[in-house]
Parts: sequence; C-alpha cells; structure tokens
Amino acid sequence: MKKIITLLCLSLTIIKLSAQDTTPKVSGQIEISIKQGTIEGDLILSNIPAIKDYLIRLNSGLNILHFRSLEPNNFLISYNVAHNDTLTYGESKAYYFPDNSRKNKFLPNSIQVKYVGKYPVIKDTLKNYSQYDWKGNIAFNHNSIRTDGLQSAWYPILYDISNDIVYDNVKYDIEITCNDCTTLYINGNRPIKAQNHRFKSEIARELTLFCGNYDFSNMEDTYILNPNLTNKQINDFTDLINSYKKFYTNKLEIPFDQSVSFIETTPTSKKNGWLFVSYPTIANIGWGDNGLKSLFNPQIQNWYRPFIAHELGHYYFGTYKVFNSELGDMISEGFAEFLSLELTKEIIGTEVYESKMAYKIKELDDFSPIPIGKIKGKSDYDDRELYVYYYAPIVFTAIEKEIGEEKMWNWIKAILKTETNFTNYEFLISTLRTVLNNKQQIELIENQYLISEESLKNALERIKQK
Repeated sequence: MKKIITLLCLSLTIIKLSAQDTTPKVSGQIEISIKQGTIEGDLILSNIPAIKDYLIRLNSGLNILHFRSLEPNNFLISYNVAHNDTLTYGESKAYYFPDNSRKNKFLPNSIQVKYVGKYPVIKDTLKNYSQYDWKGNIAFNHNSIRTDGLQSAWYPILYDISNDIVYDNVKYDIEITCNDCTTLYINGNRPIKAQNHRFKSEIARELTLFCGNYDFSNMEDTYILNPNLTNKQINDFTDLINSYKKFYTNKLEIPFDQSVSFIETTPTSKKNGWLFVSYPTIANIGWGDNGLKSLFNPQIQNWYRPFIAHELGHYYFGTYKVFNSELGDMISEGFAEFLSLELTKEIIGTEVYESKMAYKIKELDDFSPIPIGKIKGKSDYDDRELYVYYYAPIVFTAIEKEIGEEKMWNWIKAILKTETNFTNYEFLISTLRTVLNNKQQIELIENQYLISEESLKNALERIKQK
C-alpha cells in the first residue's frame, strides 16, 4: 500500500511539474528621465523555459554593464552577439551565452541584466525634430517617453529559435522611477499619478511604456492617456469602442474580455503618424487631425474609424491567439483587417466599406503576389503592406463569397480556437477543411485562391460577382 501511495505521489508530482507555467517574468527597477532622455535598468528575467537554441534581444542603444546568472549559480556571464538574427527589427541586438565548450549555448534559469541608455530628446521646436519616428523607437519628446515592447526591447526578450516563439509577453514586477514625470504607465496596469510606483501583473503582457507629464480619463473601463478630447467626445468615444467590442463578441462568440487603454501622443518627427497595439494598449501617434479627434471630424471620421476597428481586431488576432511561422504576420494582420472590413460594412456603413474595397483593389493594380499556400518566408511577401493589408483581406473576402458568411465566421473561430504549435499553411487549410467538410469545395478554394499564381485575379473576379 505504501508503495502504491509513493507511486501515486510521484505521478502527481510529475503531472504538476509538466503543467508548470513557463511564462517568463521580468522584475527589478528602471529609472527614467524625460528631460535627459535616459533609461537605467536593473532587471531580472526569471522562470525561463528550458530552451537549447535561443537569443535574448535588447535595444541597441542600451549599454550593458553585465549579464549575471542568478540561478542555478551566481556569476557574471560572458556573452556573444548574434549578427545573423534575421528576425530582429534593427532596433535590438541579439545576445546569447556560450557554454564552456564554446560550441553550444548556456541558458540560466534566472538572469540579471544591468544597463543604461541615453536617447535624443526631441523639443517642440521647428528645428529639433528627427527625420523619422516609428513603432520600435524609444521616443523622448518634450513631454514623455514612449516605447512598445517587442521592437524597442527595453527589457530582455527571449526568442526560442527552434519553435519560433518570441516571449515578448511577460509577467512582471517592476518599480518605475521618473522624477521629472507626473504620470506613470506600463501596459497591463492602470496609469498612476506618481513619480515612483511598483507595477505588477500575473497576466503576461508586452511591456509598452508611456511615462511623462499628462492627465488621463477613465470611463466604463476605457482609459485615454493624454486625451485631447472634450468630455462629450470622451463619452461618445467610449460608446463607439463598446459597440465595436460587442460586434466582435457576437460574431466570434469569444468575449472581448479586456479593458482598453488608448495613448495619445505626438511623434518625434514632423510627418509620421500611425496606430499600434499591444493589448490592452492602443497607441495613437500623430499631429493634429491624426489624433483621436479624427473620429469626430465628419470629413475624415469614416477613414479613421476602420483603423480603430482593425486595432481592436488584434485582441483576437495577436492577443487571444498569437501566430508564428512564415504566415504568422499575414494571418494576424490580414484577418484583423478582414474583421475591420466586416465591422465597417455592418456598423460604419456600406458606402464606406465599398470605398475601402475599391481603394484596396486599385492599390493592387501592379502587384503580383506569391499565393498564400506557396509562401516560404516573410521575404516572399515582397511588399509587406500590400500583401498583409490589401491582398490577404481581398482573398479572404473572395473565400467568404464562396462559402458564405456563416461558414466564414466559423472558420475564423476555428483559427482562433484550434491549438497548434505552428500557425502555418497546413494549420490554415486544416481548419478550413474541418469547417467545410467538403472535399470539392476545399479543392476549389485552394486551386482558385490559395495556391494559384492567378489568385489575385481570381479573387477580384469573384468579388465582382454579386
């Protein structure tokens, strides 16, 4: 009997160990000065999965004092830089730790990194702008610091090369100090009126930062940081966001179970403007009419509102489910854009939908895409913007016309709910097979839209049919 109990306890221990959470955690302190353009970090990356082939990315502008192994043993680690990190965005360097043989890699269970970085502070003058601003920039304007997580890599980001998994979403316990700020914000927490605060989250997040001198509003769990809106516009904006959430929830039968924080800020350049999302944060970077006020300008609101719908679509394609492999970018962006088009058609208006479709079709006039089923790497997209935001949703729209709206939504739900290690073409087509259960229809869709060199032509012809 004792032997049986021992074996049972051993089995339960093995089950418990195999089910342990392998989400990395970042803890420690950072100190920021928005006047000096500095960020100083003392961070620990822990709960590291057992990975043999990996890289750790950190922003190229961060000067490393040291990496230190904290577990299993405490010692300073020598490191190398991988110059062939093809997935880096240019903003980051990729580090790894060679083992004693110098032939393989060593990865501790817990790593400390200390660094300091200094960046240009862009003043609000006519002569003190940068030429470009972009998502992965660690951007100091006259009033704040803005970063995303994945591209700017201000914290250590682990990349599993063999399984194509980027651990940019992490749990965290980070103390932020900024003595020349009035408000601190890190993705996954509420903004805080303070110069020092310890932020914690047991839900893994991409660590977008927005710290500076600004106010914020909160209505029905929708935060607007640094708002440039009237009280009535804030109310109307909240109603708008809630209506978009409700649409997606009803169609996908997956609750939009997330409060959202919108950041309004200006770029460090004169002309750039864009939106980016790292849930639950949606950042709007732009001057004048490129701000959230655009949603209430009758002349441009119908152009701007579908962009908000697209970013909200990334709750499902990018947060609820993360996509990888050579098609991961296309699936995430292409389906978020398709969701935006469907919402536009039903909520914003059919005229706006038709106008957006006509614009996409016109932009694709001289584009000769490799079909989705023959993509071998991201370089095959040729023109990424045309491929993921224009070509992909056009193909999905043609497929919807072949199978009907109900089955199209069922396919999207299957993509979101089906577990897989790699979200490649086989995954994409297997979910469609499951939904349709019709060999003849599957062959038609593959041959017309997914593997044909004439896929774009075929899709456009199908869309024109009423």
